[in-house]
Amino acid sequence: MSAIAREATDIARWKHHLESGISAMGIRLHDTQTEKLLQFVFLIEKWNRVHNLTAIRDMEKMISHHVLDSLAILPYITGKRILDVGSGAGLPGIPLAITRPDIEVTLIDSNSKKSAFQQQARADLQLDNVQSICTRVEAWHADPYDTIVSRAYSELTTFIEFSRHLLADQGTFVAMKGGFPQEEIAALPASFRVRQSHRLEVPGLQAERHLILIEKS
Repeated sequence: MSAIAREATDIARWKHHLESGISAMGIRLHDTQTEKLLQFVFLIEKWNRVHNLTAIRDMEKMISHHVLDSLAILPYITGKRILDVGSGAGLPGIPLAITRPDIEVTLIDSNSKKSAFQQQARADLQLDNVQSICTRVEAWHADPYDTIVSRAYSELTTFIEFSRHLLADQGTFVAMKGGFPQEEIAALPASFRVRQSHRLEVPGLQAERHLILIEKS
């Protein structure tokens, strides 16, 4: 088999893996959205060769551990303005922006290399509903956000303390976690409470995933 034929076979396999995962999660997307999600993974893989954006190198794992993991929180994203704190390679913000063109997503990260990748992804994928900010979240001031999300940023107390000034009065913190963070929840500031918690099932990801929704008490 030629190199071109092998590449076409690989792309078809990766696309099937992505589409199967999306279908299993009950998400309906246009073909253009699925293509953009796949392009996003290709872009991460390309930048990883030089910039070490993420520890995962395998394409199928990048699809499940990054894209599908990000999309698992779609039902819990509310409001129009979304802030992704410690966004890194644009996760979960960019997959959310691709699948929800009706929302405005701000990606914030203090790492200039990762912020540069976010800006490149925004341009390449033509995501007009995304902006990338390179700074520490505690130093960023903007109009309030309806949802503030973090995927692998910090413990809950730090996440809230550093970004609470950006949350709208009726807004929600959405924290993506592995195991259930009982001790972190017990240490929450008195002015905040857990509204809901959910155990997430992510196709292809054989690990515990929990989502914690926090609001002002």
